[in-house]
Amino acid sequence: MDYKDIIKQIKKREFKPIYFLNGEEPFYIDRIVDFIANNVLDESERDFNQTVLYAKDSPPISVVDAASRLPMMSDYQVVIVKEAQEYKTASQWEVFENYFESPSKQTILVFAYKYKKFDKRSKIYKILKKKAVIFESAGVKDYQLDKWIKDYLKDKKYQITDKATALLAEFVGNDLSRLANELDKLFILVPKEQQITEKHIEENIGISKDYNVFELVNAVMEKDSLKALKIVNYFEKNPKATHITIVLANLLTLYQRLFKAHFLKTDNPAQVASLLKIAPYPARLIVSNKRKHPPKIISRNFSYLREYDLLAKGVGSAGTDQVQLMKELIFKILH
Repeated sequence: MDYKDIIKQIKKREFKPIYFLNGEEPFYIDRIVDFIANNVLDESERDFNQTVLYAKDSPPISVVDAASRLPMMSDYQVVIVKEAQEYKTASQWEVFENYFESPSKQTILVFAYKYKKFDKRSKIYKILKKKAVIFESAGVKDYQLDKWIKDYLKDKKYQITDKATALLAEFVGNDLSRLANELDKLFILVPKEQQITEKHIEENIGISKDYNVFELVNAVMEKDSLKALKIVNYFEKNPKATHITIVLANLLTLYQRLFKAHFLKTDNPAQVASLLKIAPYPARLIVSNKRKHPPKIISRNFSYLREYDLLAKGVGSAGTDQVQLMKELIFKILH
């Protein structure tokens, strides 16, 4: 069962006795836990019938005891076990076996087992498959962020430009909780009838739409030496804007994509995006600019990146300013 199905089911008040939420991505686990905590019981019922326990401080038997109680003046009670991954041994989970086999129909027991998957080979997991709603929260890959952002906005009835999407994905990354927080801020500030643009990102999230690593990499891809130099000069005046190691990592990704693109049998951006596992926007840029970067030049630039990675780490350049190294690197790879 996926995230939306679980939320729909709870909205219909079709409750299951156990919800076992596990996986690498905490965002959806936290959202489901919060939704259950805020929507199953009325506010007046929660004082007596909603219990939140932390696994680190609550032995399994105390969870079983809490789940086995009867609700007070309510049809249900909710017991939430947070940080359930702190139960690390098979013997701890064995304590739940009898309860899982015959859970109380008046208790909604929720486990938030975060940052990893539960062992599917275990006896407990096999019991849970029969008795519980099991939700596995998978991480979102970098190339999937574009779709995730647009889907999140679509649910909220908002739209966003491709460039603004790319900026968010580049600078926030796949920390979905932080990404959702940044988008939620924009929902307060941008009217629904307006499309969210890179200008909104700059004004409200603090990412410069013109002077950032994303734009520097695009300038390099487009062989725009003047624009690249302007951005590096901005970094010189604003040292906190980036670091040479971030620039090196992003340039390495760029040249890896360009190199692979030369050996694909298609120039269709959608197919390139699929084959390189990148979002549609950068795929279009790769297709339109790859001929500016022959494989031989890309191989040379890989050598420059290795050289300046060592220099940035102080090998043979003790005390050399990182912006100066950045300027030298950008000049070499563009000429």
